[in-house]
Amino acid sequence: MFSVKFKPVLFSAIIFCAVLFVSCNGNRVFEENKEIAKNNWDYNTPLSFKVNITDTVAQHNMYINVRNAGFYRFSNLFLFINTHLPNGITTRDTVEITLASPEGKWLGDGLGDIYDNRYLFRKQFKFPMAGDYTFDLIQAMRVNPLPGIMDAGVRIEKDGK
Repeated sequence: MFSVKFKPVLFSAIIFCAVLFVSCNGNRVFEENKEIAKNNWDYNTPLSFKVNITDTVAQHNMYINVRNAGFYRFSNLFLFINTHLPNGITTRDTVEITLASPEGKWLGDGLGDIYDNRYLFRKQFKFPMAGDYTFDLIQAMRVNPLPGIMDAGVRIEKDGK
């Protein structure tokens, strides 16, 4: 009987190569994901992403990346997204990201018991000014800490039109 033994180093190498291959996108301006400690997201611990924007002419798309474990007990995830503009103004958006179908099937790309989702947050928008922007992702579910969210992040790309 043939058996395959799981080798963590080989598995990590395969995942790294897959991410590297998928992430080769000439339109990408910024992408960063942050791990959530022990897969328990405390709403008092926002994930912050600082981005320097120089192009205020091109249209951009902004995505929120979420990786959840199969034991996450909800079909959705509510987030507050604070945007700090270079001029000191802060805006707040509330978004709902659907992670599972009504039938309970996980959405996104899955590998084993881990699921990756990319949610289009802003489509074809222009940054109003050049400078440093900070985006804070804050979990807005009614459970604290929220178990099962492994990491989350921000991706900004130029619209390919």
